[in-house]
Amino acid sequence: MKKYFAILSDMEEKIRDGHYRPGSKLVSVRKAAELYGCSTNTITRAYAELEKRHAIYSIPQSGYYVVDKEGSGSGQSEDGVQREGIDFSSASPDLFVFPYLDFQHCLNKAIDTYKYHLFTYGDPQGMAELRETLVRHLANDQVFAKTERIFVTSGAQQALEILAKMPFPNGKRTILVEQPTYNLYLRLLEIEQLPTAVIARTAAGISLQELERLFRNGDIKFFYTMSRYHNPLGTSYTTEERKAIAALAKKYDVYIVEDDYMADLGVERGFDPIYAYDLTQHVVYLKSFSKIIFPGLRLGAAVLPEQLIETFYRHKKYGDTSFLSQAALDIYIKNGMYERHKRAISSLYTSRMLALNEALKRHNGAGLIQASGVSSGIYTQYRLPITVNMEQLMSRLSAKHIRTVDGKGFYLPGYLEREKFLRISISRASEGQIDEGIAAIVEEVKRANHFY
Repeated sequence: MKKYFAILSDMEEKIRDGHYRPGSKLVSVRKAAELYGCSTNTITRAYAELEKRHAIYSIPQSGYYVVDKEGSGSGQSEDGVQREGIDFSSASPDLFVFPYLDFQHCLNKAIDTYKYHLFTYGDPQGMAELRETLVRHLANDQVFAKTERIFVTSGAQQALEILAKMPFPNGKRTILVEQPTYNLYLRLLEIEQLPTAVIARTAAGISLQELERLFRNGDIKFFYTMSRYHNPLGTSYTTEERKAIAALAKKYDVYIVEDDYMADLGVERGFDPIYAYDLTQHVVYLKSFSKIIFPGLRLGAAVLPEQLIETFYRHKKYGDTSFLSQAALDIYIKNGMYERHKRAISSLYTSRMLALNEALKRHNGAGLIQASGVSSGIYTQYRLPITVNMEQLMSRLSAKHIRTVDGKGFYLPGYLEREKFLRISISRASEGQIDEGIAAIVEEVKRANHFY
């Protein structure tokens, strides 16, 4: 049994890292048995498992071939369109590390366990058993809360929308956002025409003096921030910054909406969120499970101060998150599968980020690109010279089938102090693709730089 799992793991790693290219034919069952020193039955079983995981496919009388999808040379971008190339743009998890079989088991177990409950409307606050499990799960990140303060939401996005629209006990109206920040949230604020204020955030952090000025004079309802693995910068606040933000929230009666959506994607130890330093219940803590399991799962958790619970409940109104998905996630966490998968995907992404940093060091001899220097999470910022023609750069990269994201969309319209940058994501780029992709980006930045 151990031999089988070792062979299966080795095959998956070779596919993931590009050793077997998309569309390429795998060696025959007999040849693979010779290479691994095992029976043909063991190889047949491993190939069948890979086919079940959608990593390979079989053609009768021909053999087994690698599926042509993301993580091995081509796949889906965030718009769902299938394309070839190297993807530095997608925020979705690598298709080859999706825990298909584990979660399928949990879904089946949930159906067997809850049966008729699956056909009833759920509690708007979320499944009681899952919220109890989340009490222990969140405590691992120093987020201590009773079940009545936890809401299960349709990803972090639903909670963000509700919080933006609902009134807060401080009676203030303006939402403070970093520049740059999560682009979809900025678009929501624009569409809803909600009053906003801005504060600059760079790879070096934010000005705490400016934050205090805005808290004191800006009629700030809440400050929306990502304390770690910021989107798009990839950076995290220092301990001193997190403590200071919590203290300022208390001093000026301003709430903090802490979007910790990538809490599980790093290997750093001892990172306590802003929530851990909040002594007066001024921090709303948000977590998403989409970036580590399945984007389509659409499950998140919001930990609310007691004074916000009733209003949030009224705005949420109904149980809109799938009871089956919640039950399956509850089982997935309880039986240790979540923790195991978290360790595996965090290690994989950290390895890719290291490869990314090393590739930039190798190819960026002229120093035209300035990276934010992160080593965990999935994002990093590549700051470019102001003389780079971004339209030309993006066009040339697209022609080479290299997808990345222009930093312009992470700012509100009219914000004049924009940095010119690319947001680079490693979640869908295998280590075998990273060096090639970064070499091409550096080359095209040189071409697009007017003074090169």
